[in-house]
Amino acid sequence: MAQFTKQAIVASFVKLLGQKPLDKITVKDVVEDCGVNRNTFYYYFQDIYALLDEVFQEETRAVLEEGQPFTSWQEGVLHAITFARENKKAIYHIYNSMGRERLRTYLDDVIAKVALEYVQQEARGLNVCQEDIELLAEFYKHALSGMVIEWIRRDMTNEAEPMILNLARLSEGALRAMLEKNGRRNSDVPGEMPKN
Repeated sequence: MAQFTKQAIVASFVKLLGQKPLDKITVKDVVEDCGVNRNTFYYYFQDIYALLDEVFQEETRAVLEEGQPFTSWQEGVLHAITFARENKKAIYHIYNSMGRERLRTYLDDVIAKVALEYVQQEARGLNVCQEDIELLAEFYKHALSGMVIEWIRRDMTNEAEPMILNLARLSEGALRAMLEKNGRRNSDVPGEMPKN
């Protein structure tokens, strides 16, 4: 029963986000829409921003706990933005409010896992240190989440999938080439400058 009530509060909040800006949604709005009292709301959430955090935590769990690695970074990113594609108005209202940083954190968390899986997969069988893998994963995380944020900033008017697939086409083989080049450098004699 308690989980049902909490989920009902979350669902009402997401519904309201589709109707008006985050900064205009009050606890009163949520409890009236949901049919619970304020004490019930405060039993589960400290404030509206704690409720927003819960929405993003649920979405992060949904993406990361599927248990299956993504077959490509494109699949992972498209999966990560499913909530945004299904709730464009809500995401627009979050982006244009005090909740923007929470949105960015959600995207970074999910895309970081996707990027790390992608780099690790491409590095298999190569002489690449973990530090370099993590650095490249960080680079891809920022590049990909930056693209998604820009897509949101532009009101999500274009579909994300063609943009993601086009980027995949343009960058095909680039990561593997970087990793192979780095692997050759790691094979050089320690202390010597690598040959280009």
